Amino acid sequence: MQVLNFLKLESESAIDRSFNILRTRIDKFGVASPNIQKQQGTNRILIELPGVTDEDRVRKLLQGSAKLEFWETYDNLEIFPLLENINTTLASTLKNKTEAVTDTAKNAEQKSDEGQLAALIGKKDSLSKDTSAIEEMQNNPLFSVMQPAVGLGENGQTALRPGPVIGYVALKDTALVNSYLQSPIVKSIIPANVKLAWSVKVISKQDKRFELFALKPSTSDGEAALTGSVIADARADFDQRGNPQVGMSMNTEGAREWRRITAAASADPNNKKSIAIVLDNVVYSAPTVQDEIPNGNSSISGNFQIEDTKDLANVLKAGRLPAPAKIVEEAIIGPTLGQAAIDAGINSSIIGFAIVLVFMIFYYNRAGIVANIAVVFNVFFIMGILASLGAVLTLPGIAGIVLTMGTAVDANVLIYERIREELRLGKSMRQALADGYKHAMPSILDSQITTFLVGLILFIFGSGPIVGFATTLMIGIITSLFTSIFISRIIFEWMLEKDWKITLSYPWSSHTFLNSNFQFFKNRKISYTISTIAIVISLIFIFTKGFNLGVDFKGGRTYVADFENSVNLEEVRGYLNDAFGEDTEVKTFGGDDKLRITTSFLIDETSDAADQEVLVKLNEGLDHVQNNPHEIVSSQKVGPTIANDIKISAIYSTIFAIIGIGIYILIRFHKWQYSMGSALALLHDAIILLGIFSIFDGLLPFALDMNQHFIAALLTVIGYSINDTVVVFDRIREYLGIPGSSKKDKGEVINEAINSTLSRTIITSLTVIFVMGILFFFGGEVIRAFSFAILIGLIIGTYSSIFIAAPIVADLSTADDAEQLAPKPRAVKV
Repeated sequence: MQVLNFLKLESESAIDRSFNILRTRIDKFGVASPNIQKQQGTNRILIELPGVTDEDRVRKLLQGSAKLEFWETYDNLEIFPLLENINTTLASTLKNKTEAVTDTAKNAEQKSDEGQLAALIGKKDSLSKDTSAIEEMQNNPLFSVMQPAVGLGENGQTALRPGPVIGYVALKDTALVNSYLQSPIVKSIIPANVKLAWSVKVISKQDKRFELFALKPSTSDGEAALTGSVIADARADFDQRGNPQVGMSMNTEGAREWRRITAAASADPNNKKSIAIVLDNVVYSAPTVQDEIPNGNSSISGNFQIEDTKDLANVLKAGRLPAPAKIVEEAIIGPTLGQAAIDAGINSSIIGFAIVLVFMIFYYNRAGIVANIAVVFNVFFIMGILASLGAVLTLPGIAGIVLTMGTAVDANVLIYERIREELRLGKSMRQALADGYKHAMPSILDSQITTFLVGLILFIFGSGPIVGFATTLMIGIITSLFTSIFISRIIFEWMLEKDWKITLSYPWSSHTFLNSNFQFFKNRKISYTISTIAIVISLIFIFTKGFNLGVDFKGGRTYVADFENSVNLEEVRGYLNDAFGEDTEVKTFGGDDKLRITTSFLIDETSDAADQEVLVKLNEGLDHVQNNPHEIVSSQKVGPTIANDIKISAIYSTIFAIIGIGIYILIRFHKWQYSMGSALALLHDAIILLGIFSIFDGLLPFALDMNQHFIAALLTVIGYSINDTVVVFDRIREYLGIPGSSKKDKGEVINEAINSTLSRTIITSLTVIFVMGILFFFGGEVIRAFSFAILIGLIIGTYSSIFIAAPIVADLSTADDAEQLAPKPRAVKV
């Protein structure tokens, strides 16, 4: 057991080190708003890089093995003359080029001096419009953007600082300095035994400057003194004064060489040298060697925070236990398709938002305005929390916001319907408000907690965009509870103090479903028959026709090809089948001029060479389409291993969601009948939704793939189906708690409970169906199947909540009356 625990800790540590290394590489890559997340419970890291167009460079960046080295260093005094020589040479070169450009441009359009110089050095934005700044850039091109490492000497005069740091460069100027150092004329000046390297991060958050180090090769071929392979262990520690430091130990070979290096570095007591710790050509630390270290056990101290020592220890251990990164899933979205998806998501959000606001005022009068204010606050809270978490808003995340807008009114609807009931009992508006909030609270909490459980399961088992959807969903549930319960209550109290008239309906909407007496329990056999037929048909199609598995469930590669004109689907499929030598899945993607192509060609090969071969075959087939140029606007690759993992996690997440909800219902209602009724109703919803995807796949003008997005939609449906069911269960429990109610026929109690909550169920379902309908029609092709699944699932879930769940609870009761379902009596002290 101890061995297993040790291996587990080392494995987790390796993933942490890989995460830190990749994060540093991405920061150096210069991507705007990158997203990098460890996926808990797996050995995978999710990385999203918006705006990157060089895929090969990214693959090399992510898959390249970490290179840890220990370098001897030069002192600043030794290198400064070299920097002066570089600065002088650059100034002379720029001056000559400026004169040449001036002679050439005599007959051309006149440009400003600033533009001329900026064009030469490629740094127009960094130049000041002040003439003196331009002259300084021309006379001192290097020192105008790099501050030498100087300070006050013993005599109070400015002097060069000792140590390996030779200069400081602002973050915005590092690219310019790199271009100077990489120019052929400067490279010819720098000796072969001098290597320059940047610090891994800026000096501080306030002082956003990088340090430039001078490294000294220790071998004739210009290599470092030691590599990371000699590290035996490294750990974050504290010195005798309680300051953070890093402890490090080496193997026998490393200890021997380390003794020689540290002896040489500390030989001169008046000029102790530093050893630079370098990973992937950037300096993580350059501690000064105080004494010879004979046994390979060292401590690295400095101006460290605790987090710094942890990171440095992780970097040092990377040499001992490398965790090579391998891309197992890849998705590339072109700017055109990405922008179209963003526009569709924003448009659907705005339209869905407007629909909810208009409907609430249309149905609830002034109270609808109060609910709308709460919804507006809810959206602002969601955006604020997502921004504070640094979350990257994906398209499913936008869908989560749209869905949250529809469900944010759920608590308000529960409260309003309850207030209306209290008003019909003859209570004053103030008393009706108080009792309405009080009596609606159990239903609100039960319904939202069950939905939150589904979001939590999605967050744990999902990956990539699904995690974004789950995050948005959970945050939306929490913020909607706050806004619906507290903010709306504050507004109502303020209106009462001002003696404003509070209205919760119009004359036409005040009696909706009032005194309804539908015989749901009496006609339950009809409902059971309809559901049984639907389930049987669904199972037949599921086991015979099956599903069209998405690429993230079966592995392979998917491409979206955009043509100038419409294409013949069967013709393109034939060309691609000939090119790949196997059947290829080809479907329209939003229009006849855009196709989504999925192939399993070289499915077991995930190398860059295999990717290139598949792309060549793809273009070879598509080029046969005459006089119709095409462009590959997006691609996705999933290896067979991760596809199997995703499929297993999807199955587990669905099972755990149903079991988790069943356990919560059992704990909350204390009766197994409620738990079993809810579980059977959810199973009913899941099977029928699966059946619809199997039946209509290939019949509808959009793909109905079985993938992660479908699982997210299925679990969302489960969450909102149980949401409605719990409200009915709460009303049953309330009615059974009334003295003398246990003598009523159980069918009568069920009918009363369903009919009394019918208005709330229909209104809430309609608001969600409205926004999901908007998302389906305006949300774009990327999430059309996702929104379709939720839309159809909500209709099925509403049906099962009314016609299936509650009647099953009654039928599972063996008693002839409702006593078995009543709440347990509680002992009361007298």
